[in-house]
Amino acid sequence: MIDPSDLYVIKVNPLEVPLGLPLLAGLSGFTDAGGTISQVSESLFANFESKLVVEFVNDELLDYRSRRPVMFFERDHIISYDPAILGIYLVSDEAGNPFLFLHGYEPDFKWDAFISSLQELFDLFAVSSVTWVHSIPFPVPHTRPVGVTVSGNRQELIDKVSEWKPSTSVPGNVLHVLEYRLTPTGMPMIGFVLLVPHYLSDSEYPEAAIAAFQQISGATGLIFRTDPLREEASRFLRKLNQQVEENADLARVVASLEQGYQAADPQPGRPQMNRPTQQVPTADEIAAELEDYLASRRRNDADDSTSNSDGDS
Repeated sequence: MIDPSDLYVIKVNPLEVPLGLPLLAGLSGFTDAGGTISQVSESLFANFESKLVVEFVNDELLDYRSRRPVMFFERDHIISYDPAILGIYLVSDEAGNPFLFLHGYEPDFKWDAFISSLQELFDLFAVSSVTWVHSIPFPVPHTRPVGVTVSGNRQELIDKVSEWKPSTSVPGNVLHVLEYRLTPTGMPMIGFVLLVPHYLSDSEYPEAAIAAFQQISGATGLIFRTDPLREEASRFLRKLNQQVEENADLARVVASLEQGYQAADPQPGRPQMNRPTQQVPTADEIAAELEDYLASRRRNDADDSTSNSDGDS
């Protein structure tokens, strides 16, 4: 049995890390619909000071053949490479409040030992709470606010914000295992799963990242700068709505999704979802509509170009 302490290296003097901080977690490798985790991470590292506190050992946790590191090739030799990092960072929010951020890849191996190593580190730093986020594709239109389903042991938050409470089997991820292991210990633990329109799951959807920050702030009291994300969200939605307006088939698809979800006794500040009341288009059907639309636009552009060329000659 591997010693959990062999899975990580503490990169700073532990005394440099204030005790009793909340921990935020977002790991890649499971699902990241709408690029939610990647946008949240990029925003945190771009806008706030951070320091790597703990680095986990790749050789114990990472399948290099599935997540190959980037190598930098200069003419005839390798000059460097960029290994993946799974670590815990010390970050300060907009108001200077410190917190810990578990960021990087979801481990490919040794999940139980990894969870045990996190428990060791949580004890070392007296972590006060754990909040984690990820996102999944969901058959809901972009015309509605990004929904969320919530798990954990903070019942007051679950009752307040969770909009979809299924009873179902789901593929496991390591943060769900962490939640399962920590909940009996009494550690305040909550996970937010953002419900991203499934036809936008392969795009960076800024509204999902904004919603993630809102939920994190509500759970932790931390303050985050989201102005750049809001500006990007406005640009994204303008382009998307223009595409919908210009294509009747796409408009019908969005309308069908909208009709499938009706507000049921909505509470102030948040919608409540029902299960679909009618058959909604699949992601493949919506993707096909988008591809047909873009192909027709390319054909029209090519025809216009040919006509202009003929006129010039």
